[in-house]
Amino acid sequence: MNAIARGRFHHIDLNVSDLGASRRVYAPFLEFLGYRLVKDEPDGCEWDLADEGSGAALGLKACDPALRDHVHRRYAPGLHHLAWRGASREDVDALHAILIENGVTILDAPAHYPQYWGNYYALFFEDPDGMKLEFVHAPGWI
Repeated sequence: MNAIARGRFHHIDLNVSDLGASRRVYAPFLEFLGYRLVKDEPDGCEWDLADEGSGAALGLKACDPALRDHVHRRYAPGLHHLAWRGASREDVDALHAILIENGVTILDAPAHYPQYWGNYYALFFEDPDGMKLEFVHAPGWI
């Protein structure tokens, strides 16, 4: 039995305005990272990552139809962005190619961002609701 990874995220659920459009962004990305689709229903879907007791889950939920016209505002109270860890710069570059192939909106192509951390190399992209997503390789930082 694996030890519980106390303090790590267990799951994140995101409300989305168009489940199909969001699924087309998150599926290739999460599956590239090793998540597997464990729930796929008309009102939501979920991917789970099982890794030595510290797994995580990400779910997409169809938002309330009356709120579909709500626009995500990155700098308002609430979520600014979500970031996932990459194994290497090549890993970040490989995901970038997959996202381009799938027509995902790229905010910033893979680049070195020393202003965040010495070896910070990241890719920034966006889901259909305007939520900023990041894939980062930052060896030596958390």
